[in-house]
Amino acid sequence: MPGTPPARRTVLRAAALAPAVGLGLTACSSGDGGSNRSAPTAPVDLGKSDDVKVGASKLYTDQNVVVSRISDDEYTAYSTICTHARCPINKLEGRKLICQCHGSQFDATNGKVLKEPAVKPLPELPVKVENGKIIAGPDHRP
Repeated sequence: MPGTPPARRTVLRAAALAPAVGLGLTACSSGDGGSNRSAPTAPVDLGKSDDVKVGASKLYTDQNVVVSRISDDEYTAYSTICTHARCPINKLEGRKLICQCHGSQFDATNGKVLKEPAVKPLPELPVKVENGKIIAGPDHRP
C-alpha cells in the first residue's frame, strides 16, 4: 500500500546488506586513493640513468612508468597503468609488475601479460638518456 511504512524486517534486512555492498564496491575499486591513472603524455625526467642497473627494472610510481635497462645503452619503458581496470601498478618484484586491484601481472621488460585478468600488454613509451638522465614519455615537439 502506498504510504505504508516498510516492515521492520525489511528495514533490518536493508541495513544488514549495506556493509556487504560497500565491501563489494571496495573490492572492485582501485584502492589507490584517487592516484593518477594515466601514463605520461609528455616527456618526464626520471632521474639518473645509473639508478637502473643493467639487467634490472625500476618502477616510478609517481609517473606511472617502469624502466628496464637491457644493456649499457639500451632501455625500455612502459606505462604502469593496468590494461584491465586502469589501476596504477605500484608493485615490482624483480621484473614482474603486479597490479594490486585484481592481480594482473606483466613483464617489466616487454610489457607482456604474465597473469590475467588483463589480456592486453602494457603500452610502450619512448625512452632515452640525455645528459645522464632517463627521459620517458611521448615527445610532442614540432
